Amino acid sequence: METRRTTGKASSLRWQILRQALLRRPPPHIPEEDQSETSIKSISRKTTRGFNLIPCQLVEQNDAVAVEETNVSDDHPRPREARLCYTLPIEGAPTLFLTQRVEERADLSDFEICNRYNVDNTGLVCHWPSEEVLAYFCLSHADMFRSKRVIELGSGYGLAGLVTAAITGAVEVVISDGNPQVVDYIQRNIDANSGAFGATRVSSKTLHWDQEEISNISNAFDFIIASDCAF
Repeated sequence: METRRTTGKASSLRWQILRQALLRRPPPHIPEEDQSETSIKSISRKTTRGFNLIPCQLVEQNDAVAVEETNVSDDHPRPREARLCYTLPIEGAPTLFLTQRVEERADLSDFEICNRYNVDNTGLVCHWPSEEVLAYFCLSHADMFRSKRVIELGSGYGLAGLVTAAITGAVEVVISDGNPQVVDYIQRNIDANSGAFGATRVSSKTLHWDQEEISNISNAFDFIIASDCAF
């Protein structure tokens, strides 16, 4: 009975987090103790910091601008974005630049696209710490990827795939996600770092896991890498 009460309260607080993200104001008729930051932060949710395995710093942040992609309605401006510089902890390694969102609220157009393509929007939420861990693993085991073909699934902004392409000497790296908005960011990040990949072929790909072509991945690549995809 105690476990059931705790689960119910946690569920209520998660809905409160979602409501605050959408409306950006305290919800009415919620008990005072449930409104406290302590209560909300006790619920599993995204983290704003990684593990600093690959040092990064903000180099540019811009306000919303008009959308250019065909996948998004012209009625919605491009969200606020930040450009981050990642310094790979290896002597002589290139620096990598990634563009990502910095919005603190959800946009209903994101959910419209999720419904249209039957995907989620977790890749847009933030740079997830698990992606940094995967990137550091690939960095630390570069020799295993040398002269291999690699695909990353559920890549988000693509840090692990970009690190693999820049450091390991892989023949090919494909950085994929099921959400076309996320894939747009991946391609922009590939373009921004094109000089860092040497002879490695790097591309983005919209890959939905229930498509028939997913069954051919094991025959086309030597390594499939992913982080938090079975959350």
